[in-house]
Amino acid sequence: MTRLPLQAVLFDMDGTLVDTERLWWEAVQQVAGRALTEADQPEVLGRPVEHTADWLAAATGRPAPALADALHREFADRVHAGIEPRPGALDLLDALAHDGVPTALVTASPRSVADTVLRALGASRFAVTVTADDTEHTKPAPDPYLAACHALGVDPAACVAVEDTETGVASAEAAGCTVLAVPSLAPIGAAPGRTVLAGLAGVTPERLRALLPHRLRVMTWNLWHGGTKVRDHRAKQLKVIAETDVDVIGLQETHGTAAEELAAALGWHCHRAGENLGIISRHPITAALGDPDVGFYGAAGARIEVDGIDGIGATEVDVWTAHLDYTPYGPYEEAFDGLPAVDLIAHEEVRLAQLRDVLDRIGEDTGVPVVLVGDFNSPSHLDRPDVEWPVTKAAEDAGFTDSYREAHPDPVRDPGHTWSPVHAEHEDGSGRPEPQDRIDFVLHRGGQRGALKVLDSRTYVSGAPRTWPDVEDNDWPSDHAAVITTYALGGAAGVV
Repeated sequence: MTRLPLQAVLFDMDGTLVDTERLWWEAVQQVAGRALTEADQPEVLGRPVEHTADWLAAATGRPAPALADALHREFADRVHAGIEPRPGALDLLDALAHDGVPTALVTASPRSVADTVLRALGASRFAVTVTADDTEHTKPAPDPYLAACHALGVDPAACVAVEDTETGVASAEAAGCTVLAVPSLAPIGAAPGRTVLAGLAGVTPERLRALLPHRLRVMTWNLWHGGTKVRDHRAKQLKVIAETDVDVIGLQETHGTAAEELAAALGWHCHRAGENLGIISRHPITAALGDPDVGFYGAAGARIEVDGIDGIGATEVDVWTAHLDYTPYGPYEEAFDGLPAVDLIAHEEVRLAQLRDVLDRIGEDTGVPVVLVGDFNSPSHLDRPDVEWPVTKAAEDAGFTDSYREAHPDPVRDPGHTWSPVHAEHEDGSGRPEPQDRIDFVLHRGGQRGALKVLDSRTYVSGAPRTWPDVEDNDWPSDHAAVITTYALGGAAGVV
């Protein structure tokens, strides 16, 4: 299975790269006038100066600004007296530079302290530096890590953040980064997407790459009578699959044998249900779900096994493909017949019943992530505020998230139309414009382990299709656009 590429490594400073956490602890003790205990750690470790000053002010009655000034002075004096890189820190930075992996320094310390440390480490080691002075909110908020990713032009999901405190870990995880924790003073527990090591000694770029989640790219595709409206449709379908580099495809209108033929040509696994539905996957299919003799409309599912993610055994994902009845078609009733919203919603009862049957077959969340794709023949309630289309609303009420709308929340800017790339005018010859709508979906419901995170979702049409009826030489062998969603699946978790 494909891992996400390592786009950048984001380092905390104090206690992670340099042994300053102890110096900060000593500075706080000096200003507080007492020895600190384990109970004080959440207010001290990984916190900006202002937070700790406010905490001391509440405890002592002294003014917070004066306490902040005193903390700055005490800590700066200790830093200037000498700091030591943590074992393995400089070796890892050098190895990342050799591999061309950009790095950023992301610290809750003020710029003045960061600059002092950078002079000792070498400021040129970091492409970007984000300090407490650079964002409105600092750790544990995600802002510092998001700012670093934005400055680097990278996706947080493809970055590893290296942290030494629970506060910093919370910040990095909230930003969507994979975390390597190297605790300095307080322990940090393992969790999904997080690995805990005793230190950086021996950590290599390869080890960091191995921490990133895997990619699962899922496609929904209505093949349009198996593709038979277009010449050389099977070769063109295979070309699309190769170009999109997808992992799993939920198919509709397979025309009987398309799923088996595509899987055989690709060397993939296949589940066919009835004459209309199929799922093909580059990963093993271990179970067929739903009715194997489903009619033309309905749904079929398959359990996909992704072997050995991060040494924790196989991860399973259930993928369902659905095709719902196209009559009566709401967008026609709205555009051509002028039906009001109440009637449009009432006329969705056939599709709504079909979708509810699909949801009943899928069942409750058992901890296995579920992806539900398909041609629903209904617009989305997320796209039009004037009509709460009930089919997609029922899926949302059952816990499913629309991956395309998660990636593109603005339906005006990103309408995501899938019907239809080959129908500009209505087929009746009247010259009326064909309503363009988003009726094909990739929905998901995350399980307890190996949960799915949307990295990207887009519609896909190859070439520049000619419109109906002059379609036989099109490169795109369908009357629908496909939808492709890329998920991050699972993540490393362990303690060493």
